[in-house]
Amino acid sequence: MSSKALIDSAVFNSTTSGRKGIADKLFAHWFSRLVYAQIWEDPQSDLDALQLRPGANILTISSGGCNALAYLSAEPAAVHAVDLNAAHLAMLDIKQKAIKHLPDYDAVLAFLGDASQSDNIKRYQRHIRTHLSEDASHFWESRSLSGKARYHYFSNQAYQHGLLGQFIGFAHFFVRMMGGDMSKLLEARNLQEQAQLFEQHVAPVFETRLFKFIARQPLALYSLGIPPSQFEALKRDASHGLHLLFKERMRHLACDFPLEQNCFAQQAFGRRYNTHQQTALPMYLQQQHFYRLKRNIDRLHAHHTTLTAFLQQQPRGSMDAYLFLDAQDWMDQQQISELWQEVTRTAAPGAKVVFRTGGEASPLEHQLPANLLSAWTTDTEHNRRLYATDRSAIYGGMHLYIKR
Repeated sequence: MSSKALIDSAVFNSTTSGRKGIADKLFAHWFSRLVYAQIWEDPQSDLDALQLRPGANILTISSGGCNALAYLSAEPAAVHAVDLNAAHLAMLDIKQKAIKHLPDYDAVLAFLGDASQSDNIKRYQRHIRTHLSEDASHFWESRSLSGKARYHYFSNQAYQHGLLGQFIGFAHFFVRMMGGDMSKLLEARNLQEQAQLFEQHVAPVFETRLFKFIARQPLALYSLGIPPSQFEALKRDASHGLHLLFKERMRHLACDFPLEQNCFAQQAFGRRYNTHQQTALPMYLQQQHFYRLKRNIDRLHAHHTTLTAFLQQQPRGSMDAYLFLDAQDWMDQQQISELWQEVTRTAAPGAKVVFRTGGEASPLEHQLPANLLSAWTTDTEHNRRLYATDRSAIYGGMHLYIKR
């Protein structure tokens, strides 16, 4: 099935009608291209929540691929990465093949970490090109709007491409236009200076009339991968205005974690990774995990399908961990129920599910039928503590459910 058909099936549901129907169609069209060159959920928080034993079978959404690769550090039997969007699977494939076939860690860091060196063209041509899947090869060899094949992204700030990368670039331009400067955050030497620089150079922009207007427009957030249904959940949490909700989440990203330990802040405020500091890199690019990832790289399997369709093909009691990102924010009650019927069937004893939500509340408590919900347990206070550890800081909630 094509990416467009899969995305349409996910976005269009029982709530698609009227003005929301038009918004759903616009979002589905927008989301069918490369959105995430890097993922925006923290894999360290995921692994802390899951406490996996070696040999686990893991199901995750691919997105930009960073987390699926990071989970290989837990010595799983298999990581199954599904996605509706073939462009995300192409991004996962090039990262997977770079780790497997580039000659050493330094070459991988240059290609996937720095992602802007001219030598990366030779690295792609000599070591990666012939190993890509057919679909990934078609994506990376096709020409972008610049007229060059897309693999040239990795010689030209790869993570500034894709809709999210472009959105971050526009955010920097907008903040400067409003008299601020997001890049000033990177001058901070400690948490106190991070807070001071945020208040001085970023926070005032959220109070401008123009930003307040933009914050109310769902179309403005499509490049963040926020569909109309998730936008409605955000509005329910924003009792004092969406501009203040976005301000507090940006403050969480900017001020609550040391910059030298936060790859998400490096991308948000610097538009690149800091390859000179290991702790500032995403988990899958840190040298301490590299050889384990390389040893386990063939345990990662990509699937162009939906979560539910994948699980329908799996044996009963065969899965140990599920990572759903924020996908359930897209779903109506029927879609969530169909997914969790398969999750409950395929879950091994003690299996765990981790997901994020745009708002604070889990959708399961009021959307999942009682017979399915009763098979799972969750701890709201523990979930709040998990959320506080997620360095990406863009969601309203992080939730862990455990099979009874």
